[in-house]
Amino acid sequence: MLVISDLHGNNEAVRRVVARQEPLIILGDFLNYVDYRTGQGMVADVLGLDFARRVAAYRARQDFAGWRELWGEASSDFEGDVRSAFTEAAERQYDEMRTALLGASGFATFGNVDVPDLLRGALPKNMSFVHGEVVELAGYRIGFVGGAQAAPLAGSVSVSEADVEDILAGFGRVDILCSHIPPAVDPLRTDVVTGRRERASQALLSYVKTQQPAYHLFGDVHQPQASRWQVGETRCQNVGYFRATGRAFELPDRV
Repeated sequence: MLVISDLHGNNEAVRRVVARQEPLIILGDFLNYVDYRTGQGMVADVLGLDFARRVAAYRARQDFAGWRELWGEASSDFEGDVRSAFTEAAERQYDEMRTALLGASGFATFGNVDVPDLLRGALPKNMSFVHGEVVELAGYRIGFVGGAQAAPLAGSVSVSEADVEDILAGFGRVDILCSHIPPAVDPLRTDVVTGRRERASQALLSYVKTQQPAYHLFGDVHQPQASRWQVGETRCQNVGYFRATGRAFELPDRV
């Protein structure tokens, strides 16, 4: 079984993973909103590469007030409906992703930059959209929690801590807990490049401590201080920044 997260438009690497013909789990962030290393992505497609690089610079400084002011200026100068333009850009990226995933079989949830309704409709027939559900795959009982809490640069959908608690309360014990964001363990949530403590969930950590699944798999933090952490019997694992690495995390089928 292969697990990937934070695809952000790396469809060439997706095709290579699909060609392995193994069960596939995707933990969100399909869309490439803006690659903070290069400026490439939806922002550049709609508002230009120079603007996208300015956005990236504001975020790197964590200047969210300046970021919002920059966006306000760009939106007022844009000829047409900027929201509609971004929706169309997202639809194009999801269409490209669907083509890359043809032949894949498994499950996918959404990340903080995804549009769940568009993602659900774009997945090929053997890839099922899951959130707040428990499924059986490769001999494992797997629970999925998608999305993330609201943040200064929030994505399209916010999943609150109360939402996560409610979802987890209905799971019982699973073999694998899958989420987009990490549990609230500082080395797992700290990005060593930006120096930021990214979103994390105390509810996920509490579930891991009490239910002790074999694995807790997640993504979201691109350059974590620690990619693996042990909480009791549970291996907490960041499966990697797939856009940059093109590598899947591999789990053996359960016998």
